[in-house]
Amino acid sequence: MPYVIAASRPGYEQITHQIAQLTGDECHLIDKQENLNLNVLRELNPTYVFLPHWSYIVPKDVYEAYECIIFHMTDLPFGRGGSPLQNLISRGIYETKVSALRCSEGIDTGPIYVKRNLSLYGSAEEIYLRAAKIIKEMIFFIIENSPLPRGQEGEVVHFKRRHPEESNIDELESLEKVCDYIRMLDAEGYPYAFFETKHLRMEFRRASLKQDCIHADVIITIKEDK
Repeated sequence: MPYVIAASRPGYEQITHQIAQLTGDECHLIDKQENLNLNVLRELNPTYVFLPHWSYIVPKDVYEAYECIIFHMTDLPFGRGGSPLQNLISRGIYETKVSALRCSEGIDTGPIYVKRNLSLYGSAEEIYLRAAKIIKEMIFFIIENSPLPRGQEGEVVHFKRRHPEESNIDELESLEKVCDYIRMLDAEGYPYAFFETKHLRMEFRRASLKQDCIHADVIITIKEDK
């Protein structure tokens, strides 16, 4: 029984190989948006298509033809929508769940296969690495147990995808909040927390909250003329 992992974030090559070794079945990695289509999937004929970190809309003909499983970093139905990690931390939420759900027409509305706990302490990069390990275990669980997904229960809360300008820390009033903003954006591919003066832009990463200050790396650049 072959499987497919579709991930737009680096780091899932090793997990793909581990799944193949532990199951004895073929497991294929798709890391480009244009390759998640019916023609490719018909050649691979997967039992499941796992989407642990996929930044694109899954085509309707794909999720209707194959069992596509999304991994979302909230306790669904709380936190449907984009930028879950940043939306959670910016709300002062430091413990969450990873929800494995079946892909459906609505955004993060599908039934749930399984949930697992996830801590949101550390940098975004550290959290994503922690989540990847948990997701790997969830994938093994689904392969071994073939659970039937159940409909979501609870109050629905929607998240909006965050935009780069929301990374500005200029109006934050506490050290804790500033540290949270820096660490929740400290991962490859994300706009670092920043603030600007008339001529300069300062971007922050590797934040550490001390008793009365924050230690962090800062990159200072000249603002480009607009």
